[in-house]
Formats: sequence, C-alpha cells, structure tokens
Amino acid sequence: MYSKFEFGRKIQHMANHIIRGGTVATMDEQRHVIENGAVAVEGSEIVAVGKADEVVDAYDADRVIDGSGQLVIPGLINTHVHVPDILYRGRGKARGLHDWLFNVKHPFVAAMDPDDHAVAAELYCRETLRAGVTTFVENAGGLGNGYDAETIQQKLSVYDAAGVRNIYAHGFLDQGGESAFQSYIETLRRKEPGVVHASDPPMETEAALEAVEELIEQYHGTADGRQSVWPGPFLAWGVSPEGLAGAYELAEKHDVMTTTHTAESSVQERNLASSVEYLESAGYLGERTLLGHCVQVSKPDIRRLAATDTKVAHNIATNCSLATGVAPISAMQAAGVTVGLGTDNIAHNDTANLIADMRIAALAHKVDDRDPGLMPAERVLEMATIDAARAIGREDSLGSLEAGKLADIVMLDLDYPHLTPYTDVASLLVYQATGSEVSTVLCNGDVVIENGECQGLGDRPDPVSIQERSESLVERSGLNQLVR
Repeated sequence: MYSKFEFGRKIQHMANHIIRGGTVATMDEQRHVIENGAVAVEGSEIVAVGKADEVVDAYDADRVIDGSGQLVIPGLINTHVHVPDILYRGRGKARGLHDWLFNVKHPFVAAMDPDDHAVAAELYCRETLRAGVTTFVENAGGLGNGYDAETIQQKLSVYDAAGVRNIYAHGFLDQGGESAFQSYIETLRRKEPGVVHASDPPMETEAALEAVEELIEQYHGTADGRQSVWPGPFLAWGVSPEGLAGAYELAEKHDVMTTTHTAESSVQERNLASSVEYLESAGYLGERTLLGHCVQVSKPDIRRLAATDTKVAHNIATNCSLATGVAPISAMQAAGVTVGLGTDNIAHNDTANLIADMRIAALAHKVDDRDPGLMPAERVLEMATIDAARAIGREDSLGSLEAGKLADIVMLDLDYPHLTPYTDVASLLVYQATGSEVSTVLCNGDVVIENGECQGLGDRPDPVSIQERSESLVERSGLNQLVR
C-alpha cells in the first residue's frame, strides 16, 4: 500500500481533507499511478495515498474534495526564477544575455520601489500557483546585492499571504570578483547612454555574508515553515573565492542550500578556467549547491558536478529565448547529476508556467542532439517534481505524493478536448497540458487555489493599473530611450 496504516477498519482516523476519486500520479519510487485514487491530508502532511474506497473507509475528513475527472499530482517545483521581471515581460527580446541584463533588466528593477515589488510578487503568485507551482527558488537582487529591508519584507509578506512555498536566495557581488567582468559591464552600458543604469557597487565580502545571515535568522522557517532563505552569490565569476566559500559555509551552518548563476553564456567561459572549475577551486561545489543554467559546460565540468553531488537548475525557455544554447542535460543526468527545471526570467520566458516549459524541455533536447529518444516525458516530469525536490534538498518532504510528505498537491481538470485521448500521465502533462487546466492547489495542507482563484490574496488586481505601473517604470528607468 501507499500509506502508513492498515485498511479495513471504518473511520478510525481524522483528516482535514480527502481528495477522493480521479487519477493519482504519486511520483513515488515506483511511479505508481492510482486510478480512482485518494489522498488524505491532516494538518500540513499527507497521511494516506491509495484507492479511494480504502482511504475514505479509514479516514473521516472535515472536507472531501471531489477528484473525479481530475488528475492529482505533486505540487510542481520551480528551481530558478526572478520574480520582479514579471512587470516588464517582452522588453529587449532581440538583445544578447548581458546586453539585456545590464541595459534592460537591471535598470528596470533598480527603478522599482517596495510597492512595485509587492505588486510583482502578487502577480507572480497568482500566475504560478494557478499553473500548479507550489514551491519556487527566487534568485533575488537587482545587480546582485539583494534588496533593501522594506522590499524584502513586502515581498515575503505577499508570499506568506498567497500560501506558496518560497525560497529566497539573497544575491550579492563582493569586491573580490573578477575585474575584467566589471569592465565588460561598463562597455555594455556605454551602448545605452539614455538608460538610468543600476548603481549597485560590490560589497565588502564580510558585510555581504553578514547581510545574508541576518536574513536567514530573521525569515528562514517563517510562514508556517514555508519560507526559506539561502545565500545566493550572483554569478560565479562575479564573486570572490572567499565570498563563495563563505556562502557554502553559511549553507552548512544553517542547514540550507546556496545557488548561483553558472556558465550561462560563452562570455562567462572566456577565462582559462571554466566557471565550474573556479567554483570547485573556491570550495563552492557540493551537495548544498544548486547551479543555475550550466549551458556552457564541458565533459570534465560534468564529471566535477557529479563527483561533488552539485545540483543544476535547467532554464530551457530563457536559454532558447536569449540564444545562449541548450545545456547538455542528458549528459548530466547520465553522469548522475540531479537536474531540476526552472522558468528563470519571466521577461524572456514570458510566463511563470512550468508545465509549458516541460514541453519545451522535451522537444528542444531532441532537436539539439537530433535524437527523438532523448528526454522521455517521464524524465521531464521528474525534473519538475521529485528531481526538483532533490535539487533543492527537499526530497524527503516534497516532490511526490506519499504518506509523511508535505501536502503540496495539484489537481488538473481532464475535461478538455486537447487532453483526450491520452496514453499515459507523463505524456499528458508534458505534451498535451498547457497549465490552464489546474483547478485546485493545496500547499502545506491548505487550499490556496480553488476554482482558479488565489484564496489568500483577495480580488484580482486591475490589469490596467498593472500596465500603467509597468509603463511608468519604463519611463523612470529610461528604457523608453533605448537605442534599439
């Protein structure tokens, strides 16, 4: 069976919720799929998964949620995202990564005040929960030194109210980063003299690490355990060896993880040592590290990642949009590297919808290697569920529907023409679903999406006001003066 108890006795246990009926895709070790299944939830935990009649006989629930005609899956996990970018979708699409980063993204984000960040956080939560994502890793910060205290407080308050599970990775650059990279940034900025460029100088290493630790002590474990804080050095070559080593030491000290952007473009790999070699030399690789992108990595780099149990966040949609390349994910997985899926920048991805990105991931790798057998649907689904949980160090509590795990659960309505017929659950989710089919979402045992509405955030914001806010930020940042 799939639960901790023995069936056969009538109503001996209490539960807050039972999802009864439907198809339950557990993503457990055997990848069980239970037709006419049920999931029982007590408090924040799943207490039983099994056949509907057995679960209903054994548990008396405060509420029974009808799962008939629904697909029930674990909450999806987004391993890499930038939340504020949701307010400037689509800008700078024709630019390369660093040109866009320093002449579009950072100027826009630098113009945002705490209220702007709160609006972006709310819009993001509504969209990503509605698409079945219950956990996300936010790579936070403007140019790399994180946000001010008021901005952080407002953002995290929105996440708390929405009921989502978030990981806030506080970004920083320190004074020991590579000077040639700083010079390259200034070269790019001179191309756009009309833009109000972000002014966020690198911090002293000790001060940067102290700022991260203060946030961990203040916010980690808040919101009923749903909020986490990690050290997030901004970019491999932009942070000193001391800053990277210090970030990993903080992760060990506070039993969290750490994440940084790595080998996203060929520009970042122009040094004699690769980004992965540099991180290894600084003592940053290891089981507590999640590296974003890893597009430009070599076979020796992959062996280093595997040998150190370093994880990778794969951001296929933005890598395609920015034309930085397709990361060799199949080779990483074959070597034993854990890979989770991420949406990355919403300005280039255009959505916070991980289900949409699963399809891109499945197709892009086949084309890149000219091998239709690469990236089978089940492997891609794992990258958004159980492998994503491993990638953030939470495989014991997230990523599958099993008794004892946290109750992050998503229901999708199967009554759509494009979902009929289907061969198997993985293929359905990866190739046929769009994300709009999500009907109900539980996070930490609470219903956070019902009938498509976010229960903790009240009425939807006025789209006109959001559009006006975005256009005002474009004016304030000087992005309306872009040369091209």
